[in-house]
Amino acid sequence: MKVIIVEDEAHSRKTLSNFLHKYCPEIEITAQADTVNSAILSVNTTHPDLLFLDIDLPDGSGFDVLDSIVKPWPKIIFVTAYNQYAVKAFQISAIDYLLKPIDPQLLIKAVQKASSNEEPAGQMVQKMEVMRENRISGQLHKIAIPSQNGIQMIRIEDIVRFEADGNYTTIFMRDKSKLVVTKKIKEFEMLLEGLHFYRLHQSHIVNLHFVERYIRGEGGTVVLEDGSQIEVARRRKEDFLDRLSHF
Repeated sequence: MKVIIVEDEAHSRKTLSNFLHKYCPEIEITAQADTVNSAILSVNTTHPDLLFLDIDLPDGSGFDVLDSIVKPWPKIIFVTAYNQYAVKAFQISAIDYLLKPIDPQLLIKAVQKASSNEEPAGQMVQKMEVMRENRISGQLHKIAIPSQNGIQMIRIEDIVRFEADGNYTTIFMRDKSKLVVTKKIKEFEMLLEGLHFYRLHQSHIVNLHFVERYIRGEGGTVVLEDGSQIEVARRRKEDFLDRLSHF
């Protein structure tokens, strides 16, 4: 697998290069670049299979590189310093990333995934556009949902609630449609942390924007705009009412 490393910090390029040689011997590093322009030239000249791409570069960003590379698109793994918002944007767009300093075991997993993943180029472009929109606006607008045909992008504001069923989760949408996903509801709880969603109990997460009223009871019941009535776990009652009062 041919690889290009795009990273403006010399010590980071060296570390990643050394890790790839040591832990991923099937990798062939064909070029390294430290600017947008040198990255575009390298990618369009050597057509790598995989691109390790830093976001912040001296003359622009990793997205500027993506805007100018020609088909066939390489698979992409972003490499970035820790930033809570950036990490959330990667996760919500289903884009692979590694945090600096790089963990060799996570690097190995990322390379293995890239080697086995046959994601269509069009799907990658779609995910990058979602990532760009989220990053530019400073808000998370869309979420990448795996489907039978690949990846489906849905607007966060259109999600009414999530309902768990073992290893599956059903997503209920504003337009009454449903999506069944092979992800546990805990994954969505973590993904949407900090946004306007609340896990009422083990099986349900609701979008607080769609809460119509609360009915008092031992734990109480939430009525949503679509008519759904969902019980609130007794242990979550006080926290939920506090969250609702400040929403």
